Amino acid sequence: MSSLDIETKRKLREMNAIEMLQAFEAQDEILSMALSFDERVRLIVDEAHSTFTTSKVGGLISRAKLRYPNADLRQVDLVEERGLNRSMLTALGSCAFIEQNQNVVFQGFTGSGKSYLGCALAKQACRNRIRTHYVRMPDLEEEWVQAQDKPLGAAKFLKKYGAFTLLVVDEWLLDRPSGDFLRMLLELMERRYGSTSTVFCTQYQQKDWHQRLGSGVHADAIMDRIIHNTIWIETGSYNMREKTGAVQA
Repeated sequence: MSSLDIETKRKLREMNAIEMLQAFEAQDEILSMALSFDERVRLIVDEAHSTFTTSKVGGLISRAKLRYPNADLRQVDLVEERGLNRSMLTALGSCAFIEQNQNVVFQGFTGSGKSYLGCALAKQACRNRIRTHYVRMPDLEEEWVQAQDKPLGAAKFLKKYGAFTLLVVDEWLLDRPSGDFLRMLLELMERRYGSTSTVFCTQYQQKDWHQRLGSGVHADAIMDRIIHNTIWIETGSYNMREKTGAVQA
């Protein structure tokens, strides 16, 4: 297999087969002399595919806007001490819950690692090349308010957040939603129900949700679209933020 001519390189670039071209050019001519044509092609394809996948995953993680981009389910600390279910975390890491359109709730005290776990799960989804997005609920409300002042802004907002295969909503119900924002949440949960997965990171137990959602028909409808197909995980009261700060100090 000799060096590629200029025209062949141009065609590969035109087809966006940059990884293939780079893998070909990186292959050592002397070291690969003993390999058959098929073996050399297979190595080139494997290298190109690895580069493509790494780039694809990196792009998904970047666009997910994770609060903790270095979060990793494989590095969750003090699992037993915090009362976390290691088997459940492993099961979540397979992302099978996304295939089944299930939701996940991480519920626990301030500093117990809810946001980290949400980001770690989102990152694992990105590794599985699943379109994912992270947002804090206060930021979601601010974006919604701004969207309403733009032509077709509300429709575009709902289309955007309804389309993510996995959506992580952090600080869920930190503030009590009301008015247009509450009605938007119902429409968003309706669009996501049964076709996508949502992760909620919250301080509040399920019994408190209805009141924080206003205790009315909108609260009934929002909860009805969340609680029946959801995996609930308590993150406990162990203050991981305090522990991490002590270690850094």
